[in-house]
Amino acid sequence: MTRVADPLVAPPPLRARPWGVTGVVVAGVLAAVVLAAVHVLQGTATVGVGDLLGLLVGDDAEQASAVVVASRIPRLLAGLVVGVALGVAGAAMQSLARNPLAAPDTLGVDSGAWLALVIVSVVGVALPMPVAGGIAFLGGLAAAVLVLGLSSGVGSGPTRLVLAGSVIGLALESVAITCILLFREQTTGLYAWGNGSLAQYGTSGLVAMTPVVVLATLGLLAMSRRLDLHALGDDAAAVLGVDVRRVRLVTVVLAVLLSAAAVTLTGPLGFVGLAAPALVRLLVPVVPGLARHRVLLVVSALSGVVVVLGADVLARLVLGAQLGGVELPTGTVTSLFGAAFLVWLAARFRSSGPTRPAPAARSALRRGRGALVTVLLVAAAATLAAAIGGALLGDAKLLLGDVANWFAGRSGPVVTYVLDARIPRVLAALTAGAALAVAGTVIQATCRNPLAEPGIIGVTGGAGLGAVLAITLVPTAGAAGVAGAAFGGAAIATVLVFGLAARSGLDSDRLVLVGVGVSAATAALTTLIIVLSDPYDVGKALTWLSGSTYGRSLADVAPVVLALLLLGPLIWRSRRELDLVAVDDDTPRIVGVRLEHSRPLMLGLACLLTATAVSAVGVIAFVGLVAPHAARALVGARHARVLPVAALLGALLVSVADTIGRTVIAPGQLAVGLVTALVGAPWFVWLLWRSRSAG
Repeated sequence: MTRVADPLVAPPPLRARPWGVTGVVVAGVLAAVVLAAVHVLQGTATVGVGDLLGLLVGDDAEQASAVVVASRIPRLLAGLVVGVALGVAGAAMQSLARNPLAAPDTLGVDSGAWLALVIVSVVGVALPMPVAGGIAFLGGLAAAVLVLGLSSGVGSGPTRLVLAGSVIGLALESVAITCILLFREQTTGLYAWGNGSLAQYGTSGLVAMTPVVVLATLGLLAMSRRLDLHALGDDAAAVLGVDVRRVRLVTVVLAVLLSAAAVTLTGPLGFVGLAAPALVRLLVPVVPGLARHRVLLVVSALSGVVVVLGADVLARLVLGAQLGGVELPTGTVTSLFGAAFLVWLAARFRSSGPTRPAPAARSALRRGRGALVTVLLVAAAATLAAAIGGALLGDAKLLLGDVANWFAGRSGPVVTYVLDARIPRVLAALTAGAALAVAGTVIQATCRNPLAEPGIIGVTGGAGLGAVLAITLVPTAGAAGVAGAAFGGAAIATVLVFGLAARSGLDSDRLVLVGVGVSAATAALTTLIIVLSDPYDVGKALTWLSGSTYGRSLADVAPVVLALLLLGPLIWRSRRELDLVAVDDDTPRIVGVRLEHSRPLMLGLACLLTATAVSAVGVIAFVGLVAPHAARALVGARHARVLPVAALLGALLVSVADTIGRTVIAPGQLAVGLVTALVGAPWFVWLLWRSRSAG
């Protein structure tokens, strides 16, 4: 494995300053102690400093004792244990990958461990805490191995790792949410727990997981010297007598074990494993001694405790004891903080050079006009068949004659009732899929990044956040109001992502990293809004975060149809500019294309299409990635060919996914976004795998 330079940490000088290290450790301990004291005093029941002092000296304070010992002390201890586990695990993963953005989140460990525990719940087997932790460990280890394998190869670095981890994590979370929807009784409470919560029911979990965290942490500390040498590079470490392969294996196992223990105890606490050690590494230029792993691991553990307790204290301080301490998962706050931190880190990255063209763009077998016509006809026929199937299939099976009678106004009341609800859903899936596919095509060309799409770079998340705000704050808002709010959210996310990524020139790697952070932040804000407005309506959260056509009407579809009719021709007229912009910055200027005007215009059009699609069906991922790649594989890279084929394929994908979701568990339903994620994630994995050895 080649060494990846860390753009955030300057190389430490030969002589360190021990007093600086001591000062950092003392400051970390003091911060943890202060936060712990405040943490114990917060809650729905009033417990003052005097009550705590009375408990310490043995005074009889039955009520205070019951509250503190039964509820607050376990919550505090959970924060301490999980903070240590995630801080140490994140530091070890970053050192192992030689990548400042490696963490339990970005390696998919949290999602893999959570899915493993959800599956155990679905099976209905009651396992003791240590065994459940072992199951979580296996799930997290499998996810980490897959992500590390996909993110290696030519051009490996922060972008590939974050992309691979984000996609694998999204796919695993989609499977977990699907299980929760299918088996509601067996998985009661797992959705909220999946966002990370410090609430504990007794101390049995702490008793089981604390020894695991202690032993794994001691194991990594024992490897500190080897990790220091590993940081020099594979060749240098081997010359100095380090068995590089063994160091990697042991480090991965111990780091995943720490992450699995944390997930088993509290659920996934987003971005703690990224932010805690990254904060410590930022101090290395000032305090060089922190670069040594025997210090780095300890200080990262303290940093993790401060981040976890600080997030929990802040939530209860701002939102109150009931919302911030009981109803709002702590992981939502850490995800929001960590996403902002990821955006800040990504904005500091240096330019990574030009982006290679999409692998699919080079793989089209035939690019003649006859081949284009054939592909268009086949795609159109398949889309029409999918639309007909969507109208016929579902909890009630119909015949073509029923549909014909409905159009003619001669259908019976049962058929009329079914098709009145089903036809708008079919139209919503078709139009939203086409809109997302066209938007993804435009974004990939404008960003010059074949792995970009509205969901990955945060546009879809911004639109979803805007739509949820409109529905929550203005319950009477119609389709136009929701669509307008979705566009506003998408526009703000777009401006934020591209504004931060365009520092010192638009760099595609930086754009993707910033987009991933913004996407995570919008998801956390959406959860926060739902908790504040209706904390017990999990279905509302899943509807928008997973995408659904349920309950859609023709009024909901109208904005998407209007956007396609108005914006589609504008994008089609810009097809030549998209070809030029996708090459580099110089070629368009040579032929007279003004990038400062054309690029914002094309991004604005893509933003509008995404916003209207999200307002109709919620957040659906991967359509804007899969459809353009499949289109390029079929007809080549010219946008005159790609745009119509991508639109048809996007409509086909969402329509088929919606029909599957309405049929496989009828009368129950699966969200269309979950099905597209299960289809799109393997495609994305295949794209990353193909590009591992691409030059």
